Amino acid sequence: MSLARRAGPEDAEEVLRLRQVMIDDLPGGDPSVAWHAEALPELRKRLGEADGDFAAFVVDRPERPGTLAALVVGTVDYRIGKASSPQGRSGYVFSVATDPEARRRGYARACMDELLAWFRERGAGQVMLTASVAAEPLYASLGFAPKPDPVMMLRL
Repeated sequence: MSLARRAGPEDAEEVLRLRQVMIDDLPGGDPSVAWHAEALPELRKRLGEADGDFAAFVVDRPERPGTLAALVVGTVDYRIGKASSPQGRSGYVFSVATDPEARRRGYARACMDELLAWFRERGAGQVMLTASVAAEPLYASLGFAPKPDPVMMLRL
């Protein structure tokens, strides 16, 4: 039995809290939490869609009921098929976070295992993520490999 479980709408506030933990750990992270209130209704809705293209897997803090120790979130997107993914379904992992005092206990791995199984169930032919230096060993142990793909972004 896995330590991880699928998050539901009742977990939305804790999911946002752990997402902020991740943001705070990033270079140039934004410590503002003013956006949480605006994000909460849509997040609750998405967490309630059992058959949707969005899923979060979490581990509860055993010593703190109602508090999450770890979080992994992913989506399945459609992109025109190619040789490695003819159906065009791609998984994308984001918002991987573990409370600082709950790290090094296998919680992120348990969440990742569940998310990868969820991607497989939905026919994703590939899974992508952006790895921090600290998380690279975990992802490599799960089979992820660096890709020399020049990513660019435009904020709208």
